[in-house]
Amino acid sequence: MLQNRTHAATAAALALAISGTALMAGSGKAGFLTAGSEDTRCEILASTEGGMIALQGVVHAKVAMSGSYSFRVETVGGSGSSNIKQGGSFSAAPGKPAELGRVMLGGSGAVYEATLEVEAPDGRFTCSKRAGHL
Repeated sequence: MLQNRTHAATAAALALAISGTALMAGSGKAGFLTAGSEDTRCEILASTEGGMIALQGVVHAKVAMSGSYSFRVETVGGSGSSNIKQGGSFSAAPGKPAELGRVMLGGSGAVYEATLEVEAPDGRFTCSKRAGHL
């Protein structure tokens, strides 16, 4: 019984640490969370511009490649609501990352969840990022 509680407490602490890493509180600096393989990775950049939050998906590749993507942004807290979806095909090469989708959103009183799904020759990757503040 004690062992199950220890595992649950450890899992809860890990989940809290991960969610804190993915949260950007509108600091004005770019932030990112990445996922991918050794050859390809995706990330979501977040920054504040003129009081608004900018979110952009990016794919980096070590070899020339192409694929497809879906970029979704939803309001998850605060006032108002957003449900934005962008997608299509892309090409990336070493030193030439593909910029996939970009949205500008109101910067005060809302929290946004962005998800970038990438289908590439070496697999499917998903990056998520929470940005904004209440």
